[in-house]
Amino acid sequence: MFSAVLKNALLSKRVKLRPVASIFLVSLVMLTGIHEVHAARRTKSDSTEPASGVSLPNPDLLLIETMRALSNNQLSLAQQKIDELVVAYPHFQLAHLIRGDLLLMHTRPLQGFGSAANSQPEKLKELRDEAAARIRAYQQRPAPDAIPRVLIQLKEDQKQALVVDAKRSRLFVYDNQSGVPKLISDHYISQGKFGINKFKEGDQKTPIGVYYITSRLSGSKLPDFYGPGALPLNYPNEWDKVNGRSGSGIWLHGMPSANFSRPPLASDGCVVLTNPDFLRIAATVDIGRTPVIISDQLEFVTAQQWQQERQTANKLLEDWRLDMESQNANRIFANYSRNFKSVQGEDLNAWFAKQRPSWEGWTTPIVRLKDITHFRYPGKDEMLVSTFTMELSSGKSKMSSRKRQYWIKESNKWRIVYETNV
Repeated sequence: MFSAVLKNALLSKRVKLRPVASIFLVSLVMLTGIHEVHAARRTKSDSTEPASGVSLPNPDLLLIETMRALSNNQLSLAQQKIDELVVAYPHFQLAHLIRGDLLLMHTRPLQGFGSAANSQPEKLKELRDEAAARIRAYQQRPAPDAIPRVLIQLKEDQKQALVVDAKRSRLFVYDNQSGVPKLISDHYISQGKFGINKFKEGDQKTPIGVYYITSRLSGSKLPDFYGPGALPLNYPNEWDKVNGRSGSGIWLHGMPSANFSRPPLASDGCVVLTNPDFLRIAATVDIGRTPVIISDQLEFVTAQQWQQERQTANKLLEDWRLDMESQNANRIFANYSRNFKSVQGEDLNAWFAKQRPSWEGWTTPIVRLKDITHFRYPGKDEMLVSTFTMELSSGKSKMSSRKRQYWIKESNKWRIVYETNV
């Protein structure tokens, strides 16, 4: 239901708009329940500051304020807000279309969204989808102290984490503040034309998983299509390869200079941001350190729940460490899933038989783990991915290696299904 104020305004003809018309502006009010939103709380992300240092208003906030004004029959205020949006972002096609319709509403009834633009139905649907995604995401912003369940533990030198929620068409930026993830900003994104769960080259889907930024590409060395630059990801990662996923060239990147944004489902698999948002994010990420977690739908938890999950993950590793120190083959073996596959494709028995002589050859081993990260791996299976530095002292020998383990929950017990050095 749209607001009684707007409905009465329509019926009393205070707004020159036929209530039977399927106008986009009214349908958005109905679709998103915009009239139920109180004054939006302003946060650090309610303005964007690209590399130029020029502070720009949050486009989603201006859009939602436009729709709220419309729902309250405040056409002048709605016009003022949409004008601000167009001035700030002159290539924002959605804003221009809404502005044209608002101007037309002052002179004659509208027969549908885009009456002032004479656009194609498919294009109008894409713009409607973008507006709905932006407004819904703004309405459904997580509480400031909520933490994505995927972010269990960052190591000290990981200053930030980027978390993508495909269902919300949103990228969240979290700072690592003394080990606790704190939401800094969130941004509209476009993803693959056919959604998520990439499996092969050319399927135009965005992968879900835990990835890292491998390099930074300057826009001056790329076609204009990518905007001011790109941040390539390490897709396919180890787990993707184990599961037969292929493809390459999954990037975070910007927009062509003539465009502000794209519809929610529009890329060939990349995560696409507006240019101001891309510049802001690219300026703070650390190559090789900043994790990018792409999820089908994020789940947010309280600080207490997050702390409990962190303790559980750390206990798993601590138990594994103690079992390794024990050199007891049965204890070590019990940590691994019967579905385990090694880097070389060996099953658990073959891999274990190869590793066992090495473990049994240690002399009074001391195993230490440090620089630990834990993430819940997105997808249908309950899975953790843990990365750590393992330091081994055996007699007079000392060794150090960086390891990554994928833990899966089987019959209510966590077991390692894949392990590799990184």
